[in-house]
Amino acid sequence: MKLYLTLMLTLVLAGCGAQPAPEFIRATRQDVSRDGRSYTVFYTDKRVEVIRLGYASRGEHQAIRAQMITLVNDLTGCRLVESTLQGDSGEMRGSISCPKK
Repeated sequence: MKLYLTLMLTLVLAGCGAQPAPEFIRATRQDVSRDGRSYTVFYTDKRVEVIRLGYASRGEHQAIRAQMITLVNDLTGCRLVESTLQGDSGEMRGSISCPKK
């Protein structure tokens, strides 16, 4: 019985990593750390999703949200269309506008 419970707990915890929303299943993924925090960014030609990994205490959320917006620009080379931004400091999605190639 203990072995069964240990196995089940291991499987549940293995599925706790950053998983993209359905629209980002085939998107490019980048894992990055900034200012001691870890993020996972999924992006396509037109959309982006940023997921913060780990705990954030009260009072940190505004700075984290600003960092997430900066990550979009830095990692994708595109500009976030802020009027499309949805989410919070844990997970956010939005549209991006990329320069013509």
